[in-house]
Amino acid sequence: MTVEVNSANDFSDLVRIDEGLIHSSVYTSEAIFELELARIFHRWWVYVGHESEVAQPGDYCLKWIGRQSVIMTRSEDGTIHLLMNRCRHRGATVCQADKGSSHFFKCQYHGWTYSNDGELIGLPHAAAFGASFDKGSYGLTRVPRVGEYRGFLFASLSPTGVSLDEHLGHSTRFIDDFLAASPEGRIRLSAGIQRTQFKGNWKLVGQDAYHPAVTHRSVQEISQRRAGTRPGSTTASSDLHKDLNKIYAQGSPSLSWDLGGGHGRLDNYPSKLPRTPALLEKIRSTEHGRIYLELLAEVHGEEHVGEVLNRSDPHMSIWPNLMITSSQVRNTRPLAAGLTAVDMWPAFLDGVPAEVNSERLRGHEAFFGAASLGSPDDYEVFERIHVGLQATVDPWVLMSRGLETEQRHPDGTIVGAITDEVSQRAQLRQWLKVMSLNVEAAL
Repeated sequence: MTVEVNSANDFSDLVRIDEGLIHSSVYTSEAIFELELARIFHRWWVYVGHESEVAQPGDYCLKWIGRQSVIMTRSEDGTIHLLMNRCRHRGATVCQADKGSSHFFKCQYHGWTYSNDGELIGLPHAAAFGASFDKGSYGLTRVPRVGEYRGFLFASLSPTGVSLDEHLGHSTRFIDDFLAASPEGRIRLSAGIQRTQFKGNWKLVGQDAYHPAVTHRSVQEISQRRAGTRPGSTTASSDLHKDLNKIYAQGSPSLSWDLGGGHGRLDNYPSKLPRTPALLEKIRSTEHGRIYLELLAEVHGEEHVGEVLNRSDPHMSIWPNLMITSSQVRNTRPLAAGLTAVDMWPAFLDGVPAEVNSERLRGHEAFFGAASLGSPDDYEVFERIHVGLQATVDPWVLMSRGLETEQRHPDGTIVGAITDEVSQRAQLRQWLKVMSLNVEAAL
């Protein structure tokens, strides 16, 4: 099949959701990738950063919206700004460091200088630009639309489009669950950033519970040996397909969700309930753990503490580039059809003993760290996928697991067994919708 890409292509011939068939070119074509940048990352809402990354006035950090460099900065009045990292004179970047603190940014080409709220405050020999030159009109360009939900900042390079509330949809209640693990309802991304790249497509990063028993077998076996359970034992998801309606009504051990708008999540909450007493007892075994539980009880009530802890890992993707999973915030940045950057921030909880956050950091390092047994497995598989997708003979991949048994709810969400490919189809369903928009509207 020859793939022709143009502004009129609606891509429905490449993404056949109802059949669970996806053409390989969706992941390998550089032409498609260029349109993704224009139609998704340079037009739609994307996650940019968290307010805690610029905690104090003067703090700044560099961010990316697709290929476009952006400065996230907090000015002296406490306002957070998103400014295009581009001098208004000849276009050089004015900020080079990943993060820092400064009251101004200076272009090293001709010395144009901007305050940290973007205002042009000085330039050499301004009179030479003529009497009509208006310095107030040449501040750093602001990102056209900026939105925030409970400290998470999103941006769109398009001045028009759906609202952030419309975009986030059902995902906000699970952000709430993530933050509820803090007695103060806040996190901070102050532990540092872990960066990696893999040679594969950005759409491979998502919620997939079909792979852990194989890809992460070594991790599971180590955990099971430590827990004294039988090696290789896993929750049998095949039974979930016998009567999903009945199982869902009773509270399934684990489910996968299409939340609408491309957002997806893996729901292990019901399956965690039998382990809740043991979890609480383990936390109570340390002084800092007892203090933490008491702090949560003061906010949520003692009878709800176990529920709060169970729900505190939403294991969710917010389309197109944010994941909130375990105790981390993850940003996916596409660099090419076959190259993706992934940035991960361990999320500390505000208002808890320092030891609680230390344990969260150690847990992050154990599975997601560069020398861990978890994330490196995933990136290795993603790179194998990218190599395999170069084959042009029968270039289709199958994404139909659970397609015949998933259940659609009146609120538009779709639910299936946790090992079903519900959330992957959610991502591609939104991809198809947005990619079918007229590209000229994105430029």
